[in-house]
Amino acid sequence: MIDWFTYIKGFYEKGRWTKKQVYDVVAVGRITPEQYEEITGEPYDPNTPPSEDPSGETSGSTGTNEEVSGQEA
Repeated sequence: MIDWFTYIKGFYEKGRWTKKQVYDVVAVGRITPEQYEEITGEPYDPNTPPSEDPSGETSGSTGTNEEVSGQEA
């Protein structure tokens, strides 16, 4: 049997899962709301899902091409 808590916590801590992904597995019964809070450090609110942002890590990308398009060839 898979230890979902350990598996999900590891992926979240490594930045491979977002809070939203952890939130979604509570709904399907893989982890409890208490385990969600232990993993993310935030309380589980079934009426307010978190954003899709990764767990504290960013790529630095703004999603635009301003830096590239402003340069001359």
